[in-house]
Amino acid sequence: MQDIPRSEHPRPQFVRQAWCNLNGTWTYEFDFGKSGMDRGLAQSTGFRDTITVPFCPESRLSGVAYTDFVEQLFYHRKITIPAEWSGCSVLLHFGGVDYECEAFINGQPVGLHYGGMASFTFDISKFVEAGKEYDLVVRAKDELRSNRQPYGKQCPDYKSRGCSYTRVTGIWQTVWMEALAPTGLAFCRITPELDAHAFSFQPRFLNASRDQQLRVTISGEGLPTVTSTVPAVTGLPFTVALGDQIRPWCPEDPFLYDIVFEVLDADGKVIDRVESYGGLRKIHIEGSQIYLNNKRIFLRFVLDQGYYPEGIWTAPSDEDLKRDIELSMAAGFNGARLHQKVFEERFHYWAARLGYLTWGETASWGLAFGRYMDPDSPVAWQSLACMQQEWREIVERDYNAPSIIAWTPLNETVPSFDHAGNPTNLACFHRVQTMIYDQTRALDATRPINETSGYYHSKTDLWTVHLYRKNREDLQAALHPENAPVSIKKGEQGYHGQPYINDEWGGFMFIPPERRTFADNSWGYHGIQIKNGDELCEFIREQAELMNLDPTLEGWCYTQLTDVEQEQNGVYNYDRTWKVDPAKLKAAFTCGLDKREA
Repeated sequence: MQDIPRSEHPRPQFVRQAWCNLNGTWTYEFDFGKSGMDRGLAQSTGFRDTITVPFCPESRLSGVAYTDFVEQLFYHRKITIPAEWSGCSVLLHFGGVDYECEAFINGQPVGLHYGGMASFTFDISKFVEAGKEYDLVVRAKDELRSNRQPYGKQCPDYKSRGCSYTRVTGIWQTVWMEALAPTGLAFCRITPELDAHAFSFQPRFLNASRDQQLRVTISGEGLPTVTSTVPAVTGLPFTVALGDQIRPWCPEDPFLYDIVFEVLDADGKVIDRVESYGGLRKIHIEGSQIYLNNKRIFLRFVLDQGYYPEGIWTAPSDEDLKRDIELSMAAGFNGARLHQKVFEERFHYWAARLGYLTWGETASWGLAFGRYMDPDSPVAWQSLACMQQEWREIVERDYNAPSIIAWTPLNETVPSFDHAGNPTNLACFHRVQTMIYDQTRALDATRPINETSGYYHSKTDLWTVHLYRKNREDLQAALHPENAPVSIKKGEQGYHGQPYINDEWGGFMFIPPERRTFADNSWGYHGIQIKNGDELCEFIREQAELMNLDPTLEGWCYTQLTDVEQEQNGVYNYDRTWKVDPAKLKAAFTCGLDKREA
């Protein structure tokens, strides 16, 4: 029997026992002319070539490794609905498909989704019966160069260059089916209330039923088990108190409560059961300072882009996701800015288990409403609508993740400028950034929002800058808000005392002598040729120490965790092997922290 790649449950914070992983060998056909619908490919019973899902066709792990542009392709596989799922609703889940996805069962359309980073679900209950086999066809459309869809760090040119890398098309996360009662639990928001010693919940049911109840059981090793039963009403929040004895989640003690949701029918019979978890933690801002669980915290973050040599956006295994976090922590980081990509839910699971802090971000590059936005351009406003729709889905999916302590919807957004260096579309630019901030705040009132990482701020809870400087002296001269370049001050909203963070710095290129450059256009910041690991650590130490000792700074984020293709400025090689002993890196990145804490 064929081994299933990425066979673990893809959504560890919402687990039912009745599920079926659809990863493995599928058949596929590229549709370069985008004529596949006219040619009847949606009715296919199998294509000629094979691909390994969930790896994108550009990746080596897919078995295809085709790296030119693919704007449309079709997938096919047979699916069998288990006989024991009789009477159940059947959901078809996609962890991620870039960018537009339409699914067909025996040629019938069952769902359409837009957004390459968000997970989504099609209810296929009315198209299938338990015990029968069906042809599942998936159409993926990815018009990366349209300026209507975000693509993050995928390269819009044929050859990877600069900060842009190999593209990702189609299915790139696990595809799976799940069975549940027709009136079962569709989702439940989990909000920790540390000060109140409680969790609050906001459930959503697949279908409403007035005679049902929802029972929530919360337990943890050495702690009392608490249970609460409430009417099963979609959208109605309720709170479950934990009592006096609690155990907060934090990096030093990443304790997770076990949470079980059970839907009860009118007779008290359990008709749906979901296993989950939650971390009891609080993140908030007081003035210019950030607090975790009411204690001031200093962020030592690393930029993590989540690219893999063999899988591109997709980690080869669940263990690889865990290992990336362990490598980061070994090098002295207490968290990561998850950069220009939405990481899969398994990553957030390991971050919660290991006590690793993260900022959630999306792939905002590639949209027309950014740097060159023309307020009269319909493409610009279409791209904004696409971004806002997908960002809502992302925040809602990852709301429950204890490790996520802030949201960063945009990266390095700036207005347009005239020849004299004056911004030309400020009113529109600030309107867009403010809209995105307000949308995020409406979705999540519990976490700070960094509306754009670095550059021009319009409305933000965190004031972030990107200061790549080659030495300590240059960094010190630019570090504080009053030293911002005049070009930024012309358009940016004024600094009002928010927590101040150097959100990108470093980027020093060091290629160990036994390694070779990845490409003929490999690069790092500053143009410095670092000779050995000790020299790299010294470059890091002199700037990290400056920031670690600065009482006005609330944290920093180093570029970056690993090399990514031609951008060879990671503290680890692209294949996750050491460049420098992680203990030496940790000593460099944490230099001076003992004095700060004192």
